[in-house]
Amino acid sequence: MPPEDRDALHWLTRKLEALSPLDEADRAGFAALPHIRRRLPAGAHLVREGVRVTECCLLVEGYACRHKLAATGGRQIVSFHMRGDLLDIQHLLLSVADHNVQAITEVEVAWIPKTELKDLAHARPAIADALWKDSLIDASVFREWVLNVGRRDAKSRIAHMLCEFIARCEAAGLGSPERIDLPMTQEQIADATGLTSVHVNRMLRALSEDGVIVRDRRRLQVANWRELRRVADFDPIYLHEAAA
Repeated sequence: MPPEDRDALHWLTRKLEALSPLDEADRAGFAALPHIRRRLPAGAHLVREGVRVTECCLLVEGYACRHKLAATGGRQIVSFHMRGDLLDIQHLLLSVADHNVQAITEVEVAWIPKTELKDLAHARPAIADALWKDSLIDASVFREWVLNVGRRDAKSRIAHMLCEFIARCEAAGLGSPERIDLPMTQEQIADATGLTSVHVNRMLRALSEDGVIVRDRRRLQVANWRELRRVADFDPIYLHEAAA
């Protein structure tokens, strides 16, 4: 079934089922959730820091990034997101956004009233377990990103970001090491790795010259997945893909 023909909540159900077994009643509960589906352009804010939140945002199509802004205006991207990600799961319990989430491509999102989703989690323990695991995995990813920016060299940082993105896309059915489209710009990669755009370009070129990746505009092919993982110091355990 083409993505555009699926119910928006299918992608959330698909992701959470990988974290906690769901039965028919759980799936029916998701299907019955009220939601508003919208298409928004690249650059649109999906979550804005300081705003009181009444709805949770599910990414149905496209890519987004989570970021914080310094007083100087400098941006630190702390995660990238893709289809099936609930972008503000913390707002089931926290009322005010403490960060921003912004579309980096054209996106389609579903806005779900947080009271409805919270009530469903209270009524269906398996759903509550899956949402809790999803939140814990987010925290695990953030820890890895702190290590990546704080302790790895420039080439390893970018290689690690690429490995994570590819692994997550593969789990979501959006690509594989053999061929994947990168939705982020070099500026966005720079903001995710604490580097400059010029340095990002230099490191991507070095990975290409080393025979690890092949680039064609934003399309990327991993020529040597084992070597890319070695350069990145990438161990996917922190993604907890077998969390269930």
